[in-house]
Amino acid sequence: MSRKKWTLAHIDKDVAASVAETHSLDPFTALILTSRGITEYEDVEEFFDPDFAFCDSYLIRDVDKAVERIKKAIENYEKICVFGDYDADGVTSTALMYSYLRSVGADVTYYIPDRVTEGYGMNVQAVKKIAEDGTKLIVTVDNGISAIEEIDFAKSLGVDVVVTDHHKPGETLPDAVAVVDPHRDDDNLPFRDWAGVGVAFKVVSALNGGDCMDIISRYADIIAVGTIADVVDLRDENRAIVRYGVAKINSDPCFGIEALKQISGVGGKYINSVGVTYSLAPRINAAGRMASAETALKLLLSEDENTALEYAEIVDECNRERHTVENEITKSAISHIENDDKLKYAKVIVICGEGWHHGVIGIVAARITEKYGKPSIVISFDGDEGTGSARSIDGFSVYDAIKSCDDLLTHFGGHTMAAGLGIKKENVNEFFNRINEYANSVPSVIPELLINCKLNPAYINNDLLSSLSALEPYGAGNSQPVFGIYGVTLSEIKPVGESGKHLRLTFTKSGAFVTAMKFSTTAEEFPYCVGDILDLAVRIDKNEFKGEVKPSVQIKDIRFSGTDEDKLFGSMLLFEKFKRGEELTTKEAKFITPSRDFLLGVYKFIKQQGSWNYDTEVLLKRTGCQTYSFCTMQTAIDILCELGLLKLDDGKILFEDGGKKVELADSKILNRLNSFMGGDGNE
Repeated sequence: MSRKKWTLAHIDKDVAASVAETHSLDPFTALILTSRGITEYEDVEEFFDPDFAFCDSYLIRDVDKAVERIKKAIENYEKICVFGDYDADGVTSTALMYSYLRSVGADVTYYIPDRVTEGYGMNVQAVKKIAEDGTKLIVTVDNGISAIEEIDFAKSLGVDVVVTDHHKPGETLPDAVAVVDPHRDDDNLPFRDWAGVGVAFKVVSALNGGDCMDIISRYADIIAVGTIADVVDLRDENRAIVRYGVAKINSDPCFGIEALKQISGVGGKYINSVGVTYSLAPRINAAGRMASAETALKLLLSEDENTALEYAEIVDECNRERHTVENEITKSAISHIENDDKLKYAKVIVICGEGWHHGVIGIVAARITEKYGKPSIVISFDGDEGTGSARSIDGFSVYDAIKSCDDLLTHFGGHTMAAGLGIKKENVNEFFNRINEYANSVPSVIPELLINCKLNPAYINNDLLSSLSALEPYGAGNSQPVFGIYGVTLSEIKPVGESGKHLRLTFTKSGAFVTAMKFSTTAEEFPYCVGDILDLAVRIDKNEFKGEVKPSVQIKDIRFSGTDEDKLFGSMLLFEKFKRGEELTTKEAKFITPSRDFLLGVYKFIKQQGSWNYDTEVLLKRTGCQTYSFCTMQTAIDILCELGLLKLDDGKILFEDGGKKVELADSKILNRLNSFMGGDGNE
């Protein structure tokens, strides 16, 4: 179910007007705030506070103990090792802690485990190696809260450990000198949702005499990149961190960040938090995914332009390789899913492959979840040992689903929307069955696209850009607004870009027109025609060219105007239920079963077209059927393919050479449907 259900946010216009008046805000800005539930006086003031005051770092449990032990190591010139992680949050955390400790004269080194050979977090062999190197203190960043055995082992070797982490603790805390984790049950904090680099920032600030602003002025670019990359909610301190960070990235970034900007094509241009998400963070992540995260760390620690550019080029090559490998695995996974109805129509997709690169399976899972609109788990096997990465949709906790099968796993961890696991090959089939049994035991979830508010094309101008810029920085918890433009007529389709891989579309309504971009879609792939009346879900960005600033409208989704989505999605869910082999009621079976005339109509339409390259929703429109007939149309296509009159090929419906006689009584699909109706089906 790749289609998302459009949900229009509720906005109380009277409340929005009051917010605008009380805080002297642009009315449109207040409207978006109200759509997000930010209406209380203190919340609005904090959202726009230019002089945000960070909370005292010492409010976090064990920060005092961490500072005392780290300062002792600095004063006694004990060797300190910063133990980080291989993702962007871990790399930036390591860069921050290492840079600060080095700046105050500490004897400090760092260690980042290899994603493939060591996995996440501390491990005994790494601890042994660090101890043999003469280290007396390990400071973890973005990990350590679950390293019970490893920290006990370090202690047995005479190595103290200070944990700084942001992951939720288990029932037992590690026996470390200090455990700085804002999610400890005994912490009572006004804010606790920092990324790992945010926790490191609080500890470094405490080491710096509690002066947060001094640390922000020196390291805001690095802290912001890690915060954005870890997809924590951009509210409270996180919002302030990113606001300061974006300013520094654009005015005075470190050599590494500047080199990343140059290599990613945004050098010399203003880059906002969305640009960080798509241009900078993925390249830092790519080093840890495809090679060594140490390369990305050295990039951030670079002390001159040339060195930074050398590392940036390596990181960029890692990112290109990541794209290639990711695309190959995604293509293989989707091909397998498309050829296996058991997988395709499961409530939770579990797809396995031999030797798939561990560094990209999480991204592949995200792409599968986006395509099919349901939770997915991608597992890579090396022999009998499997490593899996899961992604989910809002409303379904993939962590809880995996936890219900924990007896089949070697390990697992994560949160509501993403998780990781280990599994033996012999347990995969049982795992697939069990996790889908769990999914059947909870309410079905339809993926949604939130529309923040409706927008008249006549109001898309530079004033709107100013209203939207006040809402930045964007990110998790404060996503870039999505607007609904309803009932516009498509008037022009123009391919642009290399080989016409993008489209520039023009729409009109009541004398106004809007031009919008549909990226990564060719004219052949675009299912709509000039004259179609459509609804658009769009984002609006600033486009600056030769000194001129204009709004850039980017299409996120399109649908036919007037679509009854409740009926459409109800029909989709019924079809998937049938394809999973579940029992249907007599009423459901009658509803889904196509009549002889319906089958004939579909057959003649495809014959006339020669083939059909678009989705079923568009086919319904072109054949004059109602959206609630989705399940009937899909079933009709399956029956006609089963009887050899049509053929499915890589998502396309092809007309087979006609003229042969077929009997509907030979259709196993129809016979199965008839069985739900006591044999009283269509002839």
